Amino acid sequence: MDTSTGPADQYPPDIDPKAENEEESSSSPTVLDLTSFQLHDLETVEIPLSLTELDLTANRLSTLDPRISQLPNLKKLSLRQNLFNDDGIQPLSTWDIISALEELVLRDNQLKKIPDVSISKQLLVFDVSFNEISSLNGLSKVSSTLKELYVSKNEVIKMEEIEHFPSLQILELGSNRIRVMENLQNSTSLQELWLGRNRIRAINLCGLKCIKKLSLQSNRLTSMTGLEECIALEELYLSHNGIAKMEGLSTLVNLRLLDVSANKLTEINDIEKLEQYESLFQTCSCINHPSTLHSKLVLQVRRSMA
Repeated sequence: MDTSTGPADQYPPDIDPKAENEEESSSSPTVLDLTSFQLHDLETVEIPLSLTELDLTANRLSTLDPRISQLPNLKKLSLRQNLFNDDGIQPLSTWDIISALEELVLRDNQLKKIPDVSISKQLLVFDVSFNEISSLNGLSKVSSTLKELYVSKNEVIKMEEIEHFPSLQILELGSNRIRVMENLQNSTSLQELWLGRNRIRAINLCGLKCIKKLSLQSNRLTSMTGLEECIALEELYLSHNGIAKMEGLSTLVNLRLLDVSANKLTEINDIEKLEQYESLFQTCSCINHPSTLHSKLVLQVRRSMA
């Protein structure tokens, strides 16, 4: 008479096949970091299907290994500091297996346009800084789930298609050729905006009130107006402009750090109501009454410590 109860009876009592499978699964690598290996290709590299993160930073790659397209669990892919041009990165637009990708870093390559990554429906972080991109055209194809967008050190002349990202929290467009702040009205979740080293002449935040960090260093500003509604602002960087008067700060009740160095200021004012004030960077030698600046700073520091 057969008294077996199932497949488990085929194994010795001290072996649990389920536990063995779990152990194999847990030992499978999920992260592969090949930073600075100076690889020209990945032919000699094993790419486990279990990967969730693949970092290929600082190599000599110019084409994508097709095995990357077979990684169903891949969440983070960094191709930073390689030799990819637009054609080299094109396969990403067709690899539906990696559609769950959340972070894609293409920083410091040879891209001339925004790549088509529309297949990645869950993308949260997208970095194409340090390339040769002249237009943001194509951003509207990027998933609207995006929370962080980095396009610094390119040749962008216009802020366009930004309105496509209602969940965007960080926008980095520093070191470009932008002249006008625009198309920010739908970015109601934006907390950090970095626009240093552009050609901007006027501050226009399109009514946004949620920004906590704003950088407009090394632009062509002559006025501080346009900040009055940014009541959540905590850090403001305005150094290396042509600002001659401090104004519009009295409503910024959460401001704790202000950098106005290397401007045309002759006095410091409009900071008396800034309860959270911690520090002010001011290296302009033409201040008329340094003692006035010192007393105001002491007052604000005491308030923040009270």
